Amino acid sequence: MKRVDLMAELRERRGKGAARSLRREGKIPGVLYSAGRSLLLTLDPTDVSKILHSAVGENALVNLSIQGLKEKKEQTAIFRDFQRDPVTGRILHADLFEVAMDTMIRVKVPVEVTGDVPVGVKADGGVLQHHLREIEIECLPLQIPERITVDASGLRVGESLHVSDLRIETGIRVLEEPGQTVVSVAAPMSEAKLEQLLTSPTGAEVKEPELVGKEKKKEEEGEEPAKGEVKTDEKTKAKKEEPKEEKKESKPKG
Repeated sequence: MKRVDLMAELRERRGKGAARSLRREGKIPGVLYSAGRSLLLTLDPTDVSKILHSAVGENALVNLSIQGLKEKKEQTAIFRDFQRDPVTGRILHADLFEVAMDTMIRVKVPVEVTGDVPVGVKADGGVLQHHLREIEIECLPLQIPERITVDASGLRVGESLHVSDLRIETGIRVLEEPGQTVVSVAAPMSEAKLEQLLTSPTGAEVKEPELVGKEKKKEEEGEEPAKGEVKTDEKTKAKKEEPKEEKKESKPKG
């Protein structure tokens, strides 16, 4: 694993107000977590972005130099978490964890599909499906790989490669289920099936919703609906519309 250098400054102010002030100045508030303590840091967003967009990305081992720290000024750390602006994607906050070179750590590593176009895709028109794009591993910091590759060129339609098929270097322990599918080649979709999927949302027949529970029972037995219900029984409707007989006036005798 390649190491990268990162400069940071020790900061004393904490809280949302202090963090907003740093961002207005073009800096990133950060925290370094280590055994039993945490240090508040100020980071340069340009330096952080360069590391995250490098080949190693978030799993980079960082040689962290902290200005303003009286004791140990250089520490080895790894990025663990970020807070990003939901609109711009700009990094608003970064968390780092100090690591020891002789202690195993857990990280997620990207899975990259390599090799030629799978046989099932090239010969039979199948579709390559990449199910697992990263896997969690446990290893020493210096053993963290940039990526784990899987060669899918020999796959035919209906075949797949699983976690147990991956070639992992000695000293690295995979924490995913061995039977989990990494890549597969599915059968091509027929034109009829594709047309059905494309037309079903708009072409499907719209059916009236069925009455359920007590409402359905009332309708079947001819009961009067509760307040707010509409009854469609024609006989009942006709009965309601039947005119009432007019009362005859009684004439006085004599």
